[in-house]
Amino acid sequence: MKLSQRVSQVQPSATLAINAKAKALRAEGKQVISFGVGEPDFDTPHHIGEMAVQAVRRGQTRYTAVQGIPELKDAILDTIRADYGLDYLPEEVLVSCGGKHSLYNLFQAVLDPGDQVIIPAPYWVSYPDMVRLAGAEPVIVDCPESASFKLDPESLRRAVTARTRMLILNSPSNPTGVHYKPEELKALAEVLLDHPEVIIVSDDIYYRMLYNGAQWANIAMVEPRLKERTFIVNGVSKTYAMTGWRIGYMLGDAEVIKAAGKIQSQSTSNPCSVAQWAAVAALRGSQESVQDMLEAFSQRRDYVMERLGRLPGVTCPEPQGAFYVFPNVSAYYGKTVGSRSIGGSLDLADYLMEEAHLAVVPGVAFGGDRCIRLSFALSMAELKEGFDRLEKALGRLG
Repeated sequence: MKLSQRVSQVQPSATLAINAKAKALRAEGKQVISFGVGEPDFDTPHHIGEMAVQAVRRGQTRYTAVQGIPELKDAILDTIRADYGLDYLPEEVLVSCGGKHSLYNLFQAVLDPGDQVIIPAPYWVSYPDMVRLAGAEPVIVDCPESASFKLDPESLRRAVTARTRMLILNSPSNPTGVHYKPEELKALAEVLLDHPEVIIVSDDIYYRMLYNGAQWANIAMVEPRLKERTFIVNGVSKTYAMTGWRIGYMLGDAEVIKAAGKIQSQSTSNPCSVAQWAAVAALRGSQESVQDMLEAFSQRRDYVMERLGRLPGVTCPEPQGAFYVFPNVSAYYGKTVGSRSIGGSLDLADYLMEEAHLAVVPGVAFGGDRCIRLSFALSMAELKEGFDRLEKALGRLG
């Protein structure tokens, strides 16, 4: 059957594909260790689940307002006011089926064919394809390891053209874990002030996951003049181990939020009613579980960096946030084992999966073929076993 030209431009999510391959091998009885997971390995905190149970018992299982229940929108507004120091109105909030859905709605609402969207690389795998689905053109700006994988003002200035409509910033970053400092955001803001036509998307889904006292900031916080054209995208998935609940949200200009809500009304309608009530409990309830998870991730991060330091030829900036590392493994490209040759991150990922039953995500999916992405959202026992396998597998390449 003939498919649309639009879908032919889109690639399946690399991270989901890796996870599916790992699950298939497990179904065959293989003991697979997956560094590909993009979600916390903790259960959703009990009080959040209890709120969902209560919502079902109260019969709160019908359609809600497309843009979200008032109780959740109020909780979001209070959270943003407390954590960002920014004030928004209820009509400037849209609750969606996850942060990815929020991004999709936004791109469909503001992008037209011919528009350009600046995406710093390495980037989250879905950004370019979602931009293409909106008919726009992703403009990839390489941010090398020597620059800590961060966009600098001069690179941004060179990337802006008369067709530039949007810049996407993700901090802390998936896949690198790097975090923009307030002064770095301020420098980018100075460039953007010269281009009032450019919308800024601040993907803040990992903002509560910062290490070693790193200071949280986004670009609207450090430069209030950009607030009216900055769209904050966030959610409860990562912070509260609620990836399957599918609740995200977006804040920004009321006219755009209304337009994005109109698109949502013709696709998913409202997000799951029960999940919305669970999200209220997440934002309003005890935050102790967030700190517990952060402490566990911090210990794992330290262990992962120590193990990476043992691997000959591997370099990796220390992540300041999220739960990923993005090590440069290109020292192993061009090497062979038997009849297998490693030409890039895809080859290395296939080799590790097939020979070591170790799942990693190839860096090419994030715009960084010299690297692979490793998640440390695993138990310490799994991390140890995984790195033992990685060390042995790389050692066999010659």
